Amino acid sequence: MTTTTAPNSSTASAPQTAVKFGTDGWRGIIADDFTYSNVRVAAAAIANYVLHHEDASKGVCIGFDTRFGSPQFAQVIADVLAGAGIPVQLAQDVTPTPALSYGVRHRGAAGGVMITSSHNPAQWNGVKYKASYGGSGSPGIIKQIEQYLGAELPKAAQPAAITSVNFLPEYIAAVEAFADLKAIEASGYRFLIDSMYGAGAGVLKGIFYRAGVPAVEIRAEHNPAFPGINPEPILPHIALTQERVVAEKCDAGLITDGDADRIGSVDEHGNVVDAHKIYAILLRWLLERKQWPGGVTRAFNTTKMLDRIAAKYGRKLYEHGIGFKYVCDLMLSEDILIGGEESGGVGISKHLPERDGILNALLIANVMADEKKTLGELVASLQAEFGEHHYGRIDMHIDDRLKQSAIQRASSGLTEIASFQVLRTEDLDGFKFFLAIPEDMARQGSRPAPAETWLLLRASGTEPLLRVYCESSSPSNVDRILKAAEQFVLQG
Repeated sequence: MTTTTAPNSSTASAPQTAVKFGTDGWRGIIADDFTYSNVRVAAAAIANYVLHHEDASKGVCIGFDTRFGSPQFAQVIADVLAGAGIPVQLAQDVTPTPALSYGVRHRGAAGGVMITSSHNPAQWNGVKYKASYGGSGSPGIIKQIEQYLGAELPKAAQPAAITSVNFLPEYIAAVEAFADLKAIEASGYRFLIDSMYGAGAGVLKGIFYRAGVPAVEIRAEHNPAFPGINPEPILPHIALTQERVVAEKCDAGLITDGDADRIGSVDEHGNVVDAHKIYAILLRWLLERKQWPGGVTRAFNTTKMLDRIAAKYGRKLYEHGIGFKYVCDLMLSEDILIGGEESGGVGISKHLPERDGILNALLIANVMADEKKTLGELVASLQAEFGEHHYGRIDMHIDDRLKQSAIQRASSGLTEIASFQVLRTEDLDGFKFFLAIPEDMARQGSRPAPAETWLLLRASGTEPLLRVYCESSSPSNVDRILKAAEQFVLQG
């Protein structure tokens, strides 16, 4: 691996307001605020945290994705930590985030750093911190790291070693053991794999190849421009996946994002199966087939179908803020089987307190094999048993003034949205409206009740972005409510 290191990489810079840790680390635009100087500030804060709160002698694992400059930024992080006397295990090559997290725990490291901006556009990069347990830094850990931003980092008398390692073999062995590859091979199902030019390229395809599972992979080359897409497994970025699943006569399309910790999917007809349905499919399988113990967590912006599934099997459901660090925190403090969020991040505690797009893709194939159903058939069976749930999201790239204005107006006491009455509101993380859909409330009979309709407005803490989420009993309701919400936001 060829790396470059900027001067004075083992000393901290002056405080930089550009460095701010959000729900999953710090992200910035390359050469604007994501610079060598600011990366050193983040690295120094992490180093200070490790020195003061962990056993620094255990060292830190560092990985990086396919983005522009990621290997070089990883080297800068390594130089800062080693300069402070912390041993470093630095990835030899591109590494999926869950492989880095697994490496941290498997190798007994004090923590880990991943250079990635996950699903963001190509001009972004970022720094994720992984704790010693192999998952996202808890809210408490992230708060402690933030307190060291801009603090002086003393140099060690002798820099620690930086060792080049390959995190993939141990990780691949773990996920192969977790899934039933023999059952997947025996099912005869054929899969399309879309790696979105990201860090997961070749990993799932290699697992399927060795197991004799028919699979076709697209967008597997490393291209930091992510041509024509953002590496996020949602529309419009997965339109090609929809086309190729049908053209290749596959039974499902399995998609991983830029750093392979999130999953997306497409059924055999080319229909998008959103992250909510993926989570619900995995949850029902774990509770019904595996019968593993533990509660269920979901983020504030995630489908309430999960509540119905958990209730059927007598499992406690925990609702929490948006960001996988909240899932991880609960997994460390409570008896949790599975946790997840709207963006395709699902974690199973028996594996790691961490989301893992590659493992979840394998498990979707496992569910299909066990249930003898295509992905589309699995979704249909969910809707039939737990009621029609449909979901949509729009990302509004607006300035902070308009973003904050929308949140303030939303909290001022709206009585209706899209001509639907507001029943109640919640503000756990953003502002959520529960709406009355007349035909749903009047519905009677033996069929399961349709989805409870809700709309959520949430301002990003790290980007000029307002996300608007909606779930309802029909796609037409979702479209109508999202359009009304968008107009409300733009009114200023």
